[in-house]
Amino acid sequence: MTENSEREAWVGIVIGVVGPHDLVDDVAATCEEQPGVTALRLDYDHESQAPAIVEAHAAAVEGWLFTGIVPYMLSRDAEVLSRAAAFVDYSGATLLSALVRLQHEGQDVTGLSIDTLPAADVVATFAEAGLPADTLRTLPYRPEMTSKKAIAFHRRGPAHPVITCLSSVHEALRGEMHVLRLAPSVHSVRVALRQLLLTAEGQAQEDAQIALGLIEVENEEGLLREATALGGTLAAFRGGTHLLVTTRGPLHDATGGFTGLPMLGRLAAQNQVVRVGFGLGRSAAEAESLARRALARARRIGEVAAVLSLRADTDIVLESVSGVPESERNLSVIARRVGLSVATIERLLEARSAAGDEPLTTREIADRLDVQQRTARRMLHRLELAGLAERTGNLTSGSSGRPLTLYRLTL
Repeated sequence: MTENSEREAWVGIVIGVVGPHDLVDDVAATCEEQPGVTALRLDYDHESQAPAIVEAHAAAVEGWLFTGIVPYMLSRDAEVLSRAAAFVDYSGATLLSALVRLQHEGQDVTGLSIDTLPAADVVATFAEAGLPADTLRTLPYRPEMTSKKAIAFHRRGPAHPVITCLSSVHEALRGEMHVLRLAPSVHSVRVALRQLLLTAEGQAQEDAQIALGLIEVENEEGLLREATALGGTLAAFRGGTHLLVTTRGPLHDATGGFTGLPMLGRLAAQNQVVRVGFGLGRSAAEAESLARRALARARRIGEVAAVLSLRADTDIVLESVSGVPESERNLSVIARRVGLSVATIERLLEARSAAGDEPLTTREIADRLDVQQRTARRMLHRLELAGLAERTGNLTSGSSGRPLTLYRLTL
């Protein structure tokens, strides 16, 4: 692939960059050096917030780049990665640079403790630098690893330097130990971005597959709305059947990964007969042929049925998904709008109710949600921008710190 064709391939791609506040801007700026790449900067106070951020902004990006392996793994394990994703690797040159810096500061790197990175990568880097690795201690990332466990790991043993990949660990230890936090190098960001772009391009080609739906329904009311929700168009077809044209990506998202079809239940509430046959192909002709096969099978199933037909004689029966209660649906919409989890929105509602709908200070919100005040300020700022909270004044805290802002929650 030539340089020009590579540039054409990435035109218009939006990458969500997820990481702590002090890393996101630099990583995003390196990403935007690539022509056609736009970076959506999404920072957090603690790595545990990464899955909620990814879930809230999934529709706005074509790929995810995490500033380190921990937020990536947390998001992957939470099963919220519906787009191509990669993370910046801190081993190799990044770790070697950190070792040189520690030695320059007079630290004995042979006795250090290091978290997150694979033990084999750490040992290989030490060997490359000509350093013995017999007495160093490593805590490779595992799903059960938490920042608290990493902090306890580093505190064990006699005084020694520490290398960490976690901002929360660095924040906790920097006052008591000589701790160095790894930060992604420009080279490692570029390597990760290239890997991500190649993966995203392949997924984009797959998502662009044509999806045709043939719909049999007595009452046309609501059909146009359903087609619009799928990012498609609607037209009359032969024999009173309706044709819905979209692509694989929106259909995959709307069906929860080709498992259930919410529109089937909604249409069945107004119609005795609702049959839907979707075909997914690489051309309009192939997609139509598969849609006909899917509709024929839906007819055999019963009066209310939906089937998706793929190549290689694969048919998937799409279950009718009952409607989500209005209250839950509203919470989900609010969560997506403001980039918070549904659980956080629920706790904010509980805090509002406990206060009798009176204004709350940022400190009160922080205490009720068990988060830092700066995290509470960020949450409230997002709600304010969305029109779901309003400032009603300030309350002096009785100390030399900043006044506490009063907010009235209107969500």
